[in-house]
Amino acid sequence: MVVNSIFFEIEFNSTYKEYLMYFFTLPIGIGISHLYRNFLVRTKILERSLPTQIIAIIFFSILKAGLFFVMSSLLWQVFKLNTTELSLVFILESVINFTVIFCIWNIIYFGFHYFQNYKRSEIDSLRYLAASKESQLMSLKSQLNPHFIFNCMNSIRALIDEDPVKAKDSVTRLSSILRSTLLLNKRKEVTVKEELELVTNFLDLEHVRYEDRLNYTIEVNPDLSDCLLPPFIIQSQVENAIKHGISSIPGKGHIRVEVFSENNSLRINVSNTGKLGNKEPLTGVGFRNSLQRLDLLYGQAGKITIREEGNLVVVDIHLPLKRNTQFSH
Repeated sequence: MVVNSIFFEIEFNSTYKEYLMYFFTLPIGIGISHLYRNFLVRTKILERSLPTQIIAIIFFSILKAGLFFVMSSLLWQVFKLNTTELSLVFILESVINFTVIFCIWNIIYFGFHYFQNYKRSEIDSLRYLAASKESQLMSLKSQLNPHFIFNCMNSIRALIDEDPVKAKDSVTRLSSILRSTLLLNKRKEVTVKEELELVTNFLDLEHVRYEDRLNYTIEVNPDLSDCLLPPFIIQSQVENAIKHGISSIPGKGHIRVEVFSENNSLRINVSNTGKLGNKEPLTGVGFRNSLQRLDLLYGQAGKITIREEGNLVVVDIHLPLKRNTQFSH
């Protein structure tokens, strides 16, 4: 409207009637585009394929331009203004000019909704990925619980005939472990202090069964007690150390758990007396489970490796150094 007013003032010295006519063409254009928008929403063209949307932009831009030309021409007649002869060339020029205007409107409208839908789709995809990871984590943790409880029950069963008093004491320890397990199982991450309390209770329970064949030490920097890690990540490696190390050697065995920081990452070493031999460590439930959970939670920032050093088997865990201020239930 503004551009036309300036143009016609320069070319034809427009009167107030022309300006009034330009003013009335503004609501005509807005009304046509508004009705068209309602049509788009009702027919859900924005949800169709991109080629279909492009065809719709071109076709409806021409259609709206034709409608706008007819209504504008009638308006000129109402104001009884001198008009150019309605030749075919004039009609085509006018319709093409109006088509360009409506086409620009279409491109802006469709473009806005295209990028809005793309962003929404991206957000939905991220939500789905997060929900999928959450489901996998819950599945992996549910695998650990029966495995862990089964090993504890095995330890107690072995003591029932040999030493009923120790078996009774072990049941008490087991109940304490299960209570901690239920609390930890509801969370994605727990503190180093909470995890090591569970590990200590478990080792004490296993010590009743293995007696002098099992000794352990736990070394942790006190400043790291509030650091976060996945629940059962240390406990499952200690469990593997007993199952594949301590239980398979005839003499005394030792398990050592070290927690320290290095290069802004949390390092956990679980070492035990024994040999790797020809066994593939990745097939074990605890080790494979830990690998998957670290990948889901931290990606490449979470690593776990296993190696042999002399008469020791060492599991090395790398985690991002996170404090409990970032923790959420």
